[in-house]
Amino acid sequence: MTNHLFLTSRKIVLLLLLAVTTLTASGRTWTYDECLAYAMTEGTTLRKAGLTRQTATETRLASSAALFPSLSFSTSQNVSNQPWKANGATTILNDEIQTVSSKTSYNGSYNVGANWTIWNGGRNRNQVKANRIAEEKAELDSITAALTLEERLAQYFVQILYSKEAVEVNRAILEAAKVNENRGLEMVRIGSMSKADCSQLTSERAQREYDLELSINNVRNYKRQLKALLQIIDDDDFDVTASTPTDQMALAAIPSMQEVYLAALESRPEIKNAQMSIDNADIQMKIAKGQRLPTISMNASVKTNTSSQNKNSWSKQIQTNFNAGAGFTVSMPILDQRAAKTAINKANIQRQTALLDLKEKQSTLHSTIENYWIQATGNQSQFKAAKVATESAQASYDLLSEQFAVGMKNIVELQNGMTRLLNARQSELQAKYTTILNIKMLELYKN
Repeated sequence: MTNHLFLTSRKIVLLLLLAVTTLTASGRTWTYDECLAYAMTEGTTLRKAGLTRQTATETRLASSAALFPSLSFSTSQNVSNQPWKANGATTILNDEIQTVSSKTSYNGSYNVGANWTIWNGGRNRNQVKANRIAEEKAELDSITAALTLEERLAQYFVQILYSKEAVEVNRAILEAAKVNENRGLEMVRIGSMSKADCSQLTSERAQREYDLELSINNVRNYKRQLKALLQIIDDDDFDVTASTPTDQMALAAIPSMQEVYLAALESRPEIKNAQMSIDNADIQMKIAKGQRLPTISMNASVKTNTSSQNKNSWSKQIQTNFNAGAGFTVSMPILDQRAAKTAINKANIQRQTALLDLKEKQSTLHSTIENYWIQATGNQSQFKAAKVATESAQASYDLLSEQFAVGMKNIVELQNGMTRLLNARQSELQAKYTTILNIKMLELYKN
């Protein structure tokens, strides 16, 4: 069940992250698909959730087996010695020697017994139902952990892609700053610019180098966080690759917030888990009320014994001492020290708590979806505006560069134009990736 939901939800994010696996000389370059598969198979969080689910399964199987009779065999073998006892005393019955007294004696007993609780107020059968719910809840916890891991992985992956593209933006801006610095040096050489003005161009170039290194460090940091999420602890170079998200992906239709929320209420495992907690509380109530009802049980046994004091053969003694019996017991609680009443009250409290937990999870789910919707809607509008602003800033900067080259614009105007262009590109890039990520998160919750 976990793998099915996991594979279904993956398809949504893979619309964003279609990739081809590659290998580098110094280390591996991971696709999103590979990261996700590795996280699902090697991550300790999901493996621990799987072990918890297995434990719940074993508990359910044990409670189911408890509905059937139990069968056991027991034997005891005893040797005793009485050193000061006189030897030779005999016991004769019907002209046969029955026992001979000796200092050392041996006794053995053999017993096969069966017990079966026929009815105990329905507690045993309701316990099976409760354990089955616990098993399903453990399964849902495992699915929830997988989806949470997938969300975090998608966020880190997209953040790395965004940061890598930001590096290229800063690198392009740096190259433009270097061109302007070289122009300034040439103008100083021919006497059309002062050294003070040229030093501003040098300072601008140095600032852009700093910005580039900062953006490169951001990529490293997000890679580190992704490695931590994947629990990769080797020192090999780590990188990710994917096809570059397009502008069309950022301009895709945003699903209705209410539509996503209603779909999530039907499919999200954390909501189903909370609902099952209510069902479990109802069953616990039945188990608690069952403590006030009688218990009917049946038992049966066959047993025999042997002794060295008996001179009959071992097989004769087994046959002679063989005994079989069966019976049933009915017990009815009269004064139970408030045990049943306490259990009933606790079950009722558990149900009220489960109802509140469901309400909290529904509220949290709505808030999460609303946040993704607001981010997607707002950033999509910002992306549209940022594209126009970038085109305008680029055209303005190109014109400023040409005018600066012929001495029509001063250094301050050129620097301001570069700053506007850089800010416009970064705003467009951030809005683009944020919009794509939030749209995909909405689709993930919708499906």
